[in-house]
Amino acid sequence: MGIQKDIVKFNVGGRVFQTTATTLANAGRDSFFGALFDDNWDLRQQQQQPNSRQEFFIDRNPDCFAVLLDLLRTGDLYIPSNVPERLLYREAMFYGLIDHVRSAKWGPFDGNRLKLSRSVTGRAPGDGTGIRAGPDGGCCVAHGSMVHVFDWMLEEHPPINLDYQRVNDIGWINAENVLISACERLGKGDGGMGLFSSSTGDLRHKFNVVHDNQTKSFTAGALGFSPDYKIFASCKGRSNEYGIGVWDQVTGKQMDFFYENPGWSLGDADKIQWLNGSNCLLVATLFPRKDNCYISLLDFREKRMVWSWSDIGAPLTIDEKRVRDAVAMEECNSICVVNEYDDLGFIDLRINGGSVRWSSRSRLLKGKMPDEPCYPKLALHKGQLFSSMNDCISVFCGPDWVLTSRLRRSYGSSICNFSIGGDRLFALHSEENVFDVWETPPPSVI
Repeated sequence: MGIQKDIVKFNVGGRVFQTTATTLANAGRDSFFGALFDDNWDLRQQQQQPNSRQEFFIDRNPDCFAVLLDLLRTGDLYIPSNVPERLLYREAMFYGLIDHVRSAKWGPFDGNRLKLSRSVTGRAPGDGTGIRAGPDGGCCVAHGSMVHVFDWMLEEHPPINLDYQRVNDIGWINAENVLISACERLGKGDGGMGLFSSSTGDLRHKFNVVHDNQTKSFTAGALGFSPDYKIFASCKGRSNEYGIGVWDQVTGKQMDFFYENPGWSLGDADKIQWLNGSNCLLVATLFPRKDNCYISLLDFREKRMVWSWSDIGAPLTIDEKRVRDAVAMEECNSICVVNEYDDLGFIDLRINGGSVRWSSRSRLLKGKMPDEPCYPKLALHKGQLFSSMNDCISVFCGPDWVLTSRLRRSYGSSICNFSIGGDRLFALHSEENVFDVWETPPPSVI
């Protein structure tokens, strides 16, 4: 029982390789090589023919096999100049080693160790709407009515064209499916939300809003997701379809609808975030989409708003009037907000309608704003807080959220949006139609 030290021979495309069962076991149970072993990690061939030294013939590229075998031996990835990277990735997919390759190319995400990997020029004119990181290291970029999808190798797939319907938000259901929210076009009866294939761009499902037993056309805005396969979206219809809709990811059916209360704003939300600990939904509608800022927590089990904050009635001179983004921080019982000068503020979730406690030490820009500024964005990832401002992304850490590092390339226009996922950070620039890819270098192999 246990992993054997037996020598294993492979004939790959006419070249013979020798390795050990121990090395092959590093590929994992779900790999091509995992099928060669039984449940105790003993070679099946040795059980059937104990005295045999038969070669395993594989009709694949031998140069790529040599690189991948060395990766299993050492944990290090060295790609010779005669091996095209895309060919190596294709072979890694065949052997079930693509995760090993990705892990060797960049390490676990750490905002304080990120390095600029590359910049990718887009193909759509005009300012970008947004960028969203995929679960496997790819991303999608929205420009007007177009969504450009890139796999983890940053190769572009066929674009998704919504035929002049402006894209409001994008999100990944999984590595194979992208969810897009779009504006309704008057007289066309379209808009809303659609599920598209990330590889082909084909429409797989269109989500409906039902009001008074009638299917309604609507504009879908900000998107959010929960671990129990629910989709949330801000909605605006022509009748009373203002609020937050809920759909089942699996069936695509509408499950619930939280209607907007009089005097409040949900249908125009800029951000939606699911809070796992409290089972509530953060909904934030921010300036300049509306003249006032509205941030609330919705409990769909009780169908009520359990917490809210707004700057309605506040003096025009205070900083709350300029809140540009918000993110919930459950472990701290607070919501972090940012204003147009990149000052961070914190609102206590234990106090309904409390004031913002501003942290002036986070101020990175003083004086006059640029002629065409990009409003700051926030993200919280693995205990680190990220805030974009102009051409820079700041990283804050620790219980007091101290500024620990800044991400800035040597050139480029302002960052209009950024996203973290698949152990990468993607930053979309506004004027140049280009996005940057930031990665944590892999740990050193001794």
